[in-house]
Order: sequence, then C-alpha cells, then structure tokens
Amino acid sequence: MLKSRKELDAELGGAARAWLDEALAEAAHDAATPDTPGPYTSPPWELRYAAAGRHCGPEHADSARSLLLVEARATLPTVTRLYEQGTAAERRAVLLTLHRLDLGATALPLVEDALRANDTRLVAAAVGPYAADHLDPHAWRHAVLKCLFTEVPVAAVARLDDRARGDAELARMLGDFADERTAAGRAVPEDLRTVLALTAPADEGAHRAPPTAAPAAPAPTEES
Repeated sequence: MLKSRKELDAELGGAARAWLDEALAEAAHDAATPDTPGPYTSPPWELRYAAAGRHCGPEHADSARSLLLVEARATLPTVTRLYEQGTAAERRAVLLTLHRLDLGATALPLVEDALRANDTRLVAAAVGPYAADHLDPHAWRHAVLKCLFTEVPVAAVARLDDRARGDAELARMLGDFADERTAAGRAVPEDLRTVLALTAPADEGAHRAPPTAAPAAPAPTEES
C-alpha cells in the first residue's frame, strides 16, 4: 500500500527525510520548468527515482517513487521511459501510480505489458485502480484470470465487486478454468469461487459455484 508524505515522514530517519525533501523539490522544479532531456541525460529527480530504495529503504521505495511521479506531474513519455528502462521494483512503482497521474487511458500499454509478465509483483500492481478504470471488459476478464493462474490474490484487483457483478462471460471463463483444473487433477483456487460468486446478478439469491463431482450414492441399507 502506498503511503502518504506524512506517513513516510513519520517512518523515515532524518537522513532519508532530507534526501526525500531534496528529491521532491527537484521533481517540483521539473514540473514547473519542464525541459526536454537530451538522449543521454535525465532530469535529476529521475535519478532519484532509481535510487529511492537505497536511500529510503526497500519497504518505502514504492511510496517515495510514487510521490516523485506525482510531484513531477509525470507525462506519458516519462512514465514509459521509467517503466521500460527500470528494474522490476521501479516498474511496479509506475504501475501503482498511474491512477494518480493525468494520463487518461494512454498508459494502458504499460498495464498490458505487465499482465504478460510472469512477475507476480508486476501483475498485482497492474490490476490496481488504473486498470479498473481503463481496461475494456475483455482485457479485464483476462487480467482476473491471470491473477488466478499466477496465484496473485484477487484482493489486489481494484473494484472487483463492481466489475465482476453480473458478468456472465466472466462466469463462463471461470467455469472453463475450473473444469480444466479439475480435469488435470489440480485443486480449484478458492479465489476462483470468490470471483464466481461475485458474477451472480445482484438479485440472484444463490451463489454460483464451479462444477463439482456428483456426490456418491448412499450405501445400501440392510433389508429387513
């Protein structure tokens, strides 16, 4: 979960707070007086973006990087560059921040790229609020299935309740996935049952459940 500046200040040591203050000031300056970086140069705050884990600690790096992106009012070319050239951790911070930037649907290629990856940290970051707002129904359904396939908890999927409700096509896809798992002798994830229940229309009383084997017939009783 991303932390606010106030929360970070309460948890960072003095040196880390001073470093973040300087980094955010550089980002704000770049937002106020944007320059086009040369082919081999980057604004100073982008160098800070890469170094956030070293100065603020890995546990605070996502939040520090997110604050930098917001303070700089990062544009699509900037977030694309940071994503494409960054480490997995730097990519994750971009994905977690997209909904806080004024990008509309233009950053969807970054989400789509992350959903093709096998890095579960990127998949979890890709299904956040930005994806909930901008992925079309087909792509969003496949994002949910990607979470189930890679064992990313569906709690990571933003607005899951809203988007899954009454979605008959998603229910069909989940049923097919459950059938495939069962046929292969593999357990059906409990998260699949959770999502499948959400696909039921709001006025439908009974929850749906994936197909299960028929119960065994009762043992014959001794005749009198």
